Amino acid sequence: MKLNTIDWIAYVLAIIGGLNWGLIGAFDFNLVAAIFGDMSPLSRIVYVLVGLSALYLIYTGTKLGRTVHHTDTHTNIVR
Repeated sequence: MKLNTIDWIAYVLAIIGGLNWGLIGAFDFNLVAAIFGDMSPLSRIVYVLVGLSALYLIYTGTKLGRTVHHTDTHTNIVR
């Protein structure tokens, strides 16, 4: 499966969100707030984009799950 630009952006934003939550949980440090300001308009945009990326990845993941077909390789026995 080849990833397009939107897929890559969604993955990067989801990784940023995951790392930010990890920093919050482990060290009580919010990297997004430290860079853009606590609940500034720019940090809110980042949070919304991370959330939309997660929804997009859920959608593409379920779509991918419906298109994957498994083949039985045990029937191709060479004698």
